[in-house]
Amino acid sequence: DPNEDTEWNDILRHFGILPPKEKPKDEIEEMVLHLRKAAEKPYERMTLEELKEAEDDFDEADRKALEMYRQKRLQEWKCLQRRQKYGELREICGEQYVKEVTNAPEDVWVIIHLYRSSMPMCLLVNEHLSRLARKFPEVKFLKAIVNSCIQNYHDRCLPTILVYKTGEIKGRFIGVAECGGIYLKVEELEWKLAEVGAIETDLEENPKKDIINMMTLSVRNISAHEDTNTKSSDVMKPHIT
Repeated sequence: DPNEDTEWNDILRHFGILPPKEKPKDEIEEMVLHLRKAAEKPYERMTLEELKEAEDDFDEADRKALEMYRQKRLQEWKCLQRRQKYGELREICGEQYVKEVTNAPEDVWVIIHLYRSSMPMCLLVNEHLSRLARKFPEVKFLKAIVNSCIQNYHDRCLPTILVYKTGEIKGRFIGVAECGGIYLKVEELEWKLAEVGAIETDLEENPKKDIINMMTLSVRNISAHEDTNTKSSDVMKPHIT
């Protein structure tokens, strides 16, 4: 039996008469893991603090690679910290507006909703913005009771959603119609904010596309019907010479 573990078979394998004995699967996996660990640089398993402490233990070539790796880890850490910075719809008052909105960090998008709690549409927008704040934690989502920011603001202009970047307004949605209507869905609001560049949506197309297409088709049908009626009326008019 060539697979039998005997001294004679070992001799035959040594001279190439029999193929090498297959190693157990567990042993192969252990060897692969060992080779991976051997190829892995020691600093690749260290935290940023450990990297700093162990800097003097490496030679010049490793130090250069170490510095590049440390910078990469630092950037990843900063990116993670920024992405986890917000993550909720926060309430502010008029006195905080400049600090929280206008003077926000230049690389941060700010979305603020001016609302009145007595208006159902405003409450709906707040609900949607809360969900979007959790989905896009790198964006600062804020809300403020309108009277604390602007006195005598007309109800017909509510809800009001303002989008800021670098202290400037990059987008605005004023009133029920511009905000998406009383049946607004969270995906539709997400699309609106993505269109002005405030968020990077994973939606592939406008969720309201089918409704818009139906409305366009309806308007065309009405126009065609009116045009037909006009032509019919023209035919029926008496010809006066």
